[in-house]
Amino acid sequence: MDGFEYLPLVLVAVGIILIATAVVIVPQGREYTLETFGRYSRTLKPGLSFIIPVFQRISKKMDMRERVIDIPSQGVITKDNVMVTADAVVFIQVIDARMATYEVSNLENAIQNLCLTNVRTVVGSMDLDEVLSKRDAINAKLLEVIDQATDTWGTKVTRIEIKDLSPPADITQAMNKQMKAEREKRSDILIAEGHKQSQILKAEGEKEAAIREAEGRKTAAFLDAEAREREAEAEAKATDMVSQAIAKGDVNAVNYFVAQEYVKAFESLAKSPNQKTVIVPAELSNLAATVGGIGALLDAGGKANKK
Repeated sequence: MDGFEYLPLVLVAVGIILIATAVVIVPQGREYTLETFGRYSRTLKPGLSFIIPVFQRISKKMDMRERVIDIPSQGVITKDNVMVTADAVVFIQVIDARMATYEVSNLENAIQNLCLTNVRTVVGSMDLDEVLSKRDAINAKLLEVIDQATDTWGTKVTRIEIKDLSPPADITQAMNKQMKAEREKRSDILIAEGHKQSQILKAEGEKEAAIREAEGRKTAAFLDAEAREREAEAEAKATDMVSQAIAKGDVNAVNYFVAQEYVKAFESLAKSPNQKTVIVPAELSNLAATVGGIGALLDAGGKANKK
């Protein structure tokens, strides 16, 4: 009788345990796979669910959020036989909890090994220059291959990124030297182009200046020639007038020629570099008279022309 006193308490405790195990609360962002007698039955979505204790159990609590898997570093030989160190990260999201649970035993490990082998395949099919310059192309190709392979696992590969591609130290030094030489080459080319343009502009400036100077000399020569021509015409006209006056017996015409030669001789004497003292002849008054006669002669010629 004493043993049956605790039976109600035991039954109540068992009932509470059964009720607690029958109620399942699935958090947001997760899904649970449910098995009945060891066989997949259904997938529990986020929220409140009920199961049959003892007969049913939760087999896998699957995280449905996007997560990151780090791909370890590995040495990869490129197409031109250069060893590079490559590591990556892959972003995955489980789409089907049932397939991710039952189609692969260890999802993250499987994806990690799949990425390692495909990184070796893709990088190994390219030259070193392509590997270093076409990282986006490598990422796109890896994403296409790995995402297709994980479809049967109920998993979507959203992104894959190559974190680092490191060639050996000696290759890095050689690349740095090559880059430095290329930059110096471009600098020398720019300096040479600048010098060339400077010389071209200088030559064009000198050419323009020479053309303008030649045009100036041409204009000056033309004006000088025109002035000499007018002077010659005036001299010829004066000579013709004096000759006509001489023919008429005018003494002033003879005095004009004498005065002209007199003035020229006196001008040469005054301009002589060895001449320090100029002696003015006593006949200066005669010179004035002669000039006066010339003026009378020119007035007479002018009146004759008016008539």
